[in-house]
Amino acid sequence: MATEQNDQAQELEQEQTEQQTAQAEPEQAEVTVESLQEQIAQLEGDLKLEKARTANAVYEAQKSVERIQRESEKHKDTVLEKFSKELLETVDNLERAILAAGEEQGPLREGVELTLKGLLTTLEKFGVVVVDTENGFNAELHQAVGIAPDAKANEIGTVLQKGYALNGRLLRPAMVMVGA
Repeated sequence: MATEQNDQAQELEQEQTEQQTAQAEPEQAEVTVESLQEQIAQLEGDLKLEKARTANAVYEAQKSVERIQRESEKHKDTVLEKFSKELLETVDNLERAILAAGEEQGPLREGVELTLKGLLTTLEKFGVVVVDTENGFNAELHQAVGIAPDAKANEIGTVLQKGYALNGRLLRPAMVMVGA
């Protein structure tokens, strides 16, 4: 569409130049109907040219806005992904702290559990979810790092580190031990 409009604009510009050259010749002192009609035709040609230029400029501006919006969304997704990956280390550390506390219930353990819960809730609001490890091994979501002797073939025996996905895209695979 833009190419067609550019072609039209060039043709109209060429016609305008030819008409101006023709008018540069000595004019007669008297104004005739024919000369007025020529002027009207020239002005109509000028108008068509300007309309084509305007339509082309509007088209280009719309395309630029769409491109900028796409790039902005892509950048936002990339930043959210990097930020989420960094927060996963904190989630892992909080889970390790809870495991280290053992079965002992106390205010410190309760505070760590509440902090972990709040962090996971916030991550879920932005589309970060835990990768499923209950429905067997999936090479696209899980990274097998060893063999679990007590697990059935192609089933996950032990989850060493949880995996996470952001809006359907894998952030980090779950590190698991799989049955042979």
